[in-house]
Amino acid sequence: MSTSSKAGLEALLTPEESILVLIDHQPYQFANINSHEPMMVTNNVVGLAKAAKGYGVPTILTTVIEDRGGLLIPQLQDVFPDQKPINRTFINTWEDQVVVDAVKATGRKKLIIAGLWTEVCVALPAIQAAGEGFDVYVVTDASGSGSAEGHDMAVRRMVQAGVVPITWLAVMSEWQRDWARTDRITPEDQMAVLEHAGATGIVTVWERQLLNTPVAETAGA
Repeated sequence: MSTSSKAGLEALLTPEESILVLIDHQPYQFANINSHEPMMVTNNVVGLAKAAKGYGVPTILTTVIEDRGGLLIPQLQDVFPDQKPINRTFINTWEDQVVVDAVKATGRKKLIIAGLWTEVCVALPAIQAAGEGFDVYVVTDASGSGSAEGHDMAVRRMVQAGVVPITWLAVMSEWQRDWARTDRITPEDQMAVLEHAGATGIVTVWERQLLNTPVAETAGA
C-alpha cells in the first residue's frame, strides 16, 4: 500500500512523476455508456491524451479483445499515431504483465488511469496498483459506466482503497502549475488541449489567436 501523503504539495501531480494509462476507449465499450454523454467522455479523454503528450508524460494505450471490441477510437489513436495499443484478454489490466512491465519501466509512481468501464476495467487495476505501492489517480470524467450508479459506486470503492478521483482539467492544471511555464509544453500544444476545455478553453484560444499573445498574458487579462 502506498504511504505517500494525500495532502500537501507532494500530493499534487507533476509531469516528471506521472504515468498515464488509458484503458479500452473502444466502440464496443462506448456502446453502453450511460453514466456520461459518450461524446463528452471522448472529448475529455482526447484532451487528457493531448495534455499528456504535450507535457511529455509517458502514456500507455490498451484495448481488450480488439477482434470483438474494435480498435481504439480514432480521435484518441490520432494523438499517438505511431503507438500500437497493448491488446489484452485480461479484464483486469493490472493482471496483464505487458502493461505492468511498461508502467514499471518508467520508474514513475503516480499512476493516472482513465477507461471504460469505471467499475470493471478502471476499478480493478486501480485498486490492485494502489495495493502495490502506486499513488493512483482515476480521471472520472474521462471514464464511464453503463449506469450513473455503477460509475458512482466504483469511485466510492476506489476511494476506500486509497485511489484519488480527479478530472482531466485538474490533471492538466497540476501539470502546468504556472501559466508562465514553457519548459514542458509548446503554446501550440497547449492551445490544442484547451480546445477540449469547454467554453473557457475556446474563449482562451480565441483570445490568444486574436491578440497573438502568450497564454500567460491571456490568462491574466
